[in-house]
Amino acid sequence: MNESQKLLDEVLSIALAEQSSDLHLVPNNPPILRVNRRLVVLIKKKKLDFNDTQALAFLLMTEEQKENFVKNKEIDFSYTYEKKARFRVNIFFQNEGISIALRLINREIKTISELNLPEVLHEFLKATEGLFLVVGPSSHGKSTTLAAMIDEVNHQQQSHILTIEDPIEYIFENNQSIIEQREVGKDTATFAKAIRASLRQDPDVLMIGEMRDQESMSTALTAAETGHLVLSTLHTMSASQTINRIIDVFSSEQQNQIRFQLSSTLLGIVSQRLIPSTEGGLIPACEILVSNPAIRNLIRENKIHEIPLIISTSRDEGMVSLDYALGDLIRKDKISMENALRYSLNPNELRKLI
Repeated sequence: MNESQKLLDEVLSIALAEQSSDLHLVPNNPPILRVNRRLVVLIKKKKLDFNDTQALAFLLMTEEQKENFVKNKEIDFSYTYEKKARFRVNIFFQNEGISIALRLINREIKTISELNLPEVLHEFLKATEGLFLVVGPSSHGKSTTLAAMIDEVNHQQQSHILTIEDPIEYIFENNQSIIEQREVGKDTATFAKAIRASLRQDPDVLMIGEMRDQESMSTALTAAETGHLVLSTLHTMSASQTINRIIDVFSSEQQNQIRFQLSSTLLGIVSQRLIPSTEGGLIPACEILVSNPAIRNLIRENKIHEIPLIISTSRDEGMVSLDYALGDLIRKDKISMENALRYSLNPNELRKLI
């Protein structure tokens, strides 16, 4: 075993032992973990230099991936470490050389209950068609939530499930359902092409890792309109911002049509944050939008700014504002006031609720 392979094995083993979410290999720094949102520098390990990170990067990649990386200067892919763990890997050039970011993907797919997610998620999975979105900042568990939902369908329904991901993260095993997983760049050229093709592949449930552009959003809405349950994610901060983001991607001439499509297909939106828990680890706080006649009407009439008020006054329909969810966790002594205020979109409103 050469020195680079030995170093790679050591740092991956440490990342697993420390239950870190991420591992960063950066020139002129020792390896760095992220544990419960905090960066932890492995000071007992040597500082990596240009040659170290380049060697580690090339160990992680196949020959084809190396060619793509050199051509495009960055690359995303998944990596399996000795059947112990899977990582989502991003390797990129930066000023001081090559850097590597590895995100740990748990091999075990936890249930909605085990993840402390809202029970209303079970209700969305009873739909046979429509669009459901999990949104929030990067690294706040969106993919994990979707995986829990897909696996629930897998264990409770006889469905054909098709996933389109970049890269494939959680690996599903068929139970009651048939699951086929496609990776962008490997099994298909783009999200949009894969979504269009999926309409001829007879899926009941379509999971799109991320809606990134106008074409993928448009085809996802079409899929939701034509008798498919579509689950996806967006990097947005709230339910109302999500709706605005989707509409604003399109030209002004198209926006009325998109508003109508969205109002008729949207099932719900969960905007989640992972908050450091007083008991250790992270706990989710979720804003929940359930599409009802009032929400659909506001979308059609372009009164998106009124949606937060509907959310905050419709708890009997399963809707929850983010501040209410944060306040509930404070009252249960699950999170600190300091952390709640840090993640609140309206700290003054949260203080009033408390």
